[in-house]
Amino acid sequence: MFLHAELDGLPQHIGGVSIYDQSTAPGDKVRFKQILAMLEDRVHLSPIFRRKLAFVPMGLGRPYWVEDPDFDMEYHVRHIALPKPGDWRQLCILAARIHSVPLRRDKPMWEMYVIEGLNNIEGYPPNCFALLLKVHHCAMDGATGTQFMNIVHDLSPETKKVGKAPPWIVERPSKARMLGQAYFDAWRKPGEVIDVLKQAGPAFMRIRRGKKEQHFKSLEDKQTTRFQGKISHHRVVEARKFDFEEIRAIKNAVPGATINDAMLTIVAGGLRKYLDSKGELPDKTLVTGCPIDVRSPEERAAGGNMVGFMNVALRSDIEDPVERLKAVHEESQSAKAYAEALGPRFVVDLTDVMPGNVLSLAIRTAAATGLSEAGVIQNTIVTNVPGPPYQLYMCGAALVDAISLGPLLPNVGLFHIVYSAVQNKKGSINLSLTACRDMLPDPDFYADCLQASFEDLRAATAKKKKPAAKKKPAAKKKRARRKTA
Repeated sequence: MFLHAELDGLPQHIGGVSIYDQSTAPGDKVRFKQILAMLEDRVHLSPIFRRKLAFVPMGLGRPYWVEDPDFDMEYHVRHIALPKPGDWRQLCILAARIHSVPLRRDKPMWEMYVIEGLNNIEGYPPNCFALLLKVHHCAMDGATGTQFMNIVHDLSPETKKVGKAPPWIVERPSKARMLGQAYFDAWRKPGEVIDVLKQAGPAFMRIRRGKKEQHFKSLEDKQTTRFQGKISHHRVVEARKFDFEEIRAIKNAVPGATINDAMLTIVAGGLRKYLDSKGELPDKTLVTGCPIDVRSPEERAAGGNMVGFMNVALRSDIEDPVERLKAVHEESQSAKAYAEALGPRFVVDLTDVMPGNVLSLAIRTAAATGLSEAGVIQNTIVTNVPGPPYQLYMCGAALVDAISLGPLLPNVGLFHIVYSAVQNKKGSINLSLTACRDMLPDPDFYADCLQASFEDLRAATAKKKKPAAKKKPAAKKKRARRKTA
């Protein structure tokens, strides 16, 4: 699906910018050749490094993952620097420009940029460097991305050797073999379609029963904003960091609410402030798509991508932050119940049985004609990616911050990523955004709206939890006791 959704100006890769403090490394310095050596030592630990796509002739079948016999680590890992003064704005602009360029399909679909010159960013130690990673979404999603990050990091400043790699076997599937496999896949396709149809019947009955019993509701009032429309080739990137314990205190103010509910409420408040400042705030609620990992435990080690979606009303129509958090929690529960009734893997299985050319044509038609804009389901995307709950190091340098980068979808020009992790030995949650530059020309202002939304929600929930001062009871007059003779 992510290969077919990759239109002109709409690359479908994910990524992030990790920032490191070199003062924890031996000699207070990490050299580019050390990073290359570490990656070469661990290249066999993830299939993402060396595998590329092999396409079936004439598009008669799905592409294959094969080992690249010409794999060159130094092609994929590049060394660059920010111009002076090396501030936050320059880093975001550079990340957005690199992220807007599609990956080549004739090589393993990832790139890594080591970025020096971060010399003027408030809140960072001096002499930091950054590492920008981009990987095609067909090869990695948020869950496998977390596994990949664990592979290229250590739990201490000491860079450990991982041991001898197994023999590297390069397989070159012939055109005849791929065509033969496509032929047999075509014979299996009717059976797969029947299996999907068997799922569809019970799913329809579960959804019908769930609506009748009011376990969930349909999102019928669809709104269109400036983030719906044709996506340009240009991107913008921004991020804000929040203390994990403060977010936890916010969600504890509403019984049953989750960290994700709190972050969705912050996004809703930020969108409300931003659109209201432009005179474009809809009267009814906006809706976000929330990707969910649907792979089984046996499938987690295989890498790749297996993502479903649920749609959640952000309740951007509610001004009061605490009431909005309560409503978002209810909407999240409704969306989860709907996703369970539909079956978490139903959409994944449906796209698997659709012929690639049909799926590609449907996506391109919707993007070109604006059909999905007319009946928009999602105004934005908010995905939650849990990071490691411990401090990470790369070649001895401590990870102190991270920005996440997401892909834009046809007619959805704003993508949020919630990334929770331990950075600089402290729990934090980073809220990053990737957007179409034509739709969001002022990303720093929108990021300020998100920050203001967080502060409003924090103040409102703190006020709610603070008990009212009790009045002291009036002193009772003591009755004089009669003295008995």
